[in-house]
Amino acid sequence: MDDFALRKRHRYATVIINAVTRERLDVLADRQADTLEAWLRAHPGVRVVCRDSSGAYAEAIRRALPEAVQVGDRRHIWHNLAEAVVKEVAAHSVCWGKSGPPPREGVRAATTRDRWRQVHALLDQGVGLLECARRLGLALNTVKRYARIAEPERLVRVPKYRPTLVDPFRDHLRRRRAEEPAVSVQQLLAEIKELGYTGSQNLLYRYINQGRVECDQLAISPKRLAGLLLSEPGTLTDAQRERLDAAIDACGEMTMLSGLIRDFAALLDPKDGNDRLLAAWIELARQVDLPHVHAFTRGLANDRAAVDAALSLPFHNGGTEGVNTKTKLLKRQMYGRAGFALLRHRILLG
Repeated sequence: MDDFALRKRHRYATVIINAVTRERLDVLADRQADTLEAWLRAHPGVRVVCRDSSGAYAEAIRRALPEAVQVGDRRHIWHNLAEAVVKEVAAHSVCWGKSGPPPREGVRAATTRDRWRQVHALLDQGVGLLECARRLGLALNTVKRYARIAEPERLVRVPKYRPTLVDPFRDHLRRRRAEEPAVSVQQLLAEIKELGYTGSQNLLYRYINQGRVECDQLAISPKRLAGLLLSEPGTLTDAQRERLDAAIDACGEMTMLSGLIRDFAALLDPKDGNDRLLAAWIELARQVDLPHVHAFTRGLANDRAAVDAALSLPFHNGGTEGVNTKTKLLKRQMYGRAGFALLRHRILLG
């Protein structure tokens, strides 16, 4: 079972299919626990239920089918880990960013360091977190984030450079600036235009001022680096693998995070004994200084039985995701023409 939007962020419905045959069984008008519980009680004999991390679904199944095995959705589990990885990579961006261009000092970085000093000065005086937030005019969660960081440099972010039209001509620009340090931007613009550059002079000017010509490697955003960490190693290009290895080698936390990701990815191939391997993985993850991964492990603990079943049993929620994708097409075809009753009918007819 899974939910889909009737009106995004306002109204949702629930689709239920057979996890073995992929037959569409029913579509419920909402995603409330009481509605699902009533449906399950009207259809006894269910032994395994595949669901996402929804608390309403879990509660309905516990009430209606206490003996049924609840199986979590592996895609959602991996997605939750990916969100934690993005946050961890961003938190250590100054550390791994040393493998590329140095972070630029600006107003934001100065403000970050100043706030860190203010928070820790109050904490050293014995002031509580809530009182710190009141005195400094900051959100409590912001104060907590500053408080758990031992040094302000870990809060400063590397610049988030995106690929630009100048990137293919970087080697030419580097060579020309090495040969003639005083060469003008207009001259460089004329030269790379002859080579096929189609961008503006302002773009080239910013590219040079950001130091992207002289740096050994192009800068990479925390989100893109997290994407490389989460990718199957065999799918990476040589350049991506080299960039990833450089970031991992430059930061001890990234080395530990990379190992945890690879070990967890292996558990997504369901087989007997993965529940024991997951317990060992959680214990290892809690021993390293990765707070966002710790939060992910707490989420696993809250729904541990369903997670163990997801990593051990062959059942999954992929069929409902396929139905939801087709439902989006049906909704576009029916836009403004019919209500839930006709949509339900078309979904069940397939």
